[in-house]
Amino acid sequence: MEGLWNTFKEELSNVSDFLWTYPLAIILIIGGIFLTFRIKFFQFRFFGHILHQTIGQIFKKTKQKGTITPFQAFTSALASTAGATNIVGVPVAISLGGPGALFWMWIIALIGMATKYSEILLGMKYREKNDKNIWVGGPQYYIKKALGWKWVSAAFAFFLMIELIPSTMVQANSIATQTEGAFGWPVYVTGAVMCAAIALVVFGGIKRIAKVTDKMVPGMVLIYLTVCLYVIFANIDQLPNVFGLIFTHAFTPISAAGGFAGAGIAQALRWGVARGLYSNEAGLGTAPIAHAAAKTDHPSRQALWGIFSVFVDTIVICTISGLTVLVTNAWREVDGENASNMINVAIGSEFGDAFGSSFISVFLLFFVITTIGILVFYGEKQAEYLYGLKVAKVMRIVYIAAVFVGSIGGLKFVWNFLDLLLAFVLLTNIIPLLFLHKEIASLTDDYVNRVIKKKTKKQKVQLFDEEDAS
Repeated sequence: MEGLWNTFKEELSNVSDFLWTYPLAIILIIGGIFLTFRIKFFQFRFFGHILHQTIGQIFKKTKQKGTITPFQAFTSALASTAGATNIVGVPVAISLGGPGALFWMWIIALIGMATKYSEILLGMKYREKNDKNIWVGGPQYYIKKALGWKWVSAAFAFFLMIELIPSTMVQANSIATQTEGAFGWPVYVTGAVMCAAIALVVFGGIKRIAKVTDKMVPGMVLIYLTVCLYVIFANIDQLPNVFGLIFTHAFTPISAAGGFAGAGIAQALRWGVARGLYSNEAGLGTAPIAHAAAKTDHPSRQALWGIFSVFVDTIVICTISGLTVLVTNAWREVDGENASNMINVAIGSEFGDAFGSSFISVFLLFFVITTIGILVFYGEKQAEYLYGLKVAKVMRIVYIAAVFVGSIGGLKFVWNFLDLLLAFVLLTNIIPLLFLHKEIASLTDDYVNRVIKKKTKKQKVQLFDEEDAS
């Protein structure tokens, strides 16, 4: 029986590797390029405007329709991407795909900006109010309303609802094992603490989640970046060689050295694309679920936060994490089985091993709490869409229970389905998104002409009426 199970896991791994190395990579890259052309390179042409309308407006109050502020929607969505995927996921990708994996993360980010922008754009247009008078939205709504593909919208919601169970388990286990190694805390203690903290957050709904994330996430990101930048500048003489490795081995194999087992071009592409997507979630359709509750006067204006979030998550945070482990040579010193500890070793090279381990463990704990908090919210919204509010509350309990089970390493066989379920979620979102390219282009042109290139100073942007659109 055990042999049969091992064979099944091996075949499952082979299928996942094939999907992420070729079909999904091609769909993501070509789809992102296609959408970039359809919005006329919007994310590059108007990047200054995007910065001004996002980070430049965080303290500005708005009276537009919505449940939370645009910045709170951004930090809520960022909470699901910034964290273990940036701190642990990047070193794992480098350990399996080599330094070239970081290059493919950048490519996915640059074209993923158009994908994430498009998702949020449609999510805002087709959002609606639920029975509690709260704005809800996401791919399931625009797939159903704009295309009439009810079974595809239901498939997306179902796959995402199920995928979030192993996703929360993996996130919980990553921090439980970290704190056990750093402080000697039993994994069940960390699991219990996380369950209690997450329950306090998610039982308050999107408003409480938003209030927690808009205070915690920006501060945690800044502190993490500051520590990593110190390490990078302390080894700045290694940067030219590191960038040479990144660009060279994105297109050529790299041989084994030290604890690094070596990697080919396919591995660099596979892990760069998979971890890049898992980090910024462009194409998965999760961001529109959080952004749908935001106050805005035009769907494009809120969608600008999608471009900014990909920039922050991948171009900034993932890059800094990758450079930290590369300039310190931690990627060669730590073998693949312990890749999750690579960033600890890198930071410990400048601050001492005890600090490196403790620092990452504490930050992962806080990051994972906010990350799982928003993941639970995403899962609830899928259950609500499929089965109603009562089932959504039941799924909330299921996700919180999964946190504890995952933290103690239980039901590990479920984890094997994570990449495969992510593939199903991606396909049921990205294909409908591409079919809606005309609407995406039209809404973007409307925003460019009426907001960015408005003809007179007196011209005002007409408020976008979601109720008419729906």
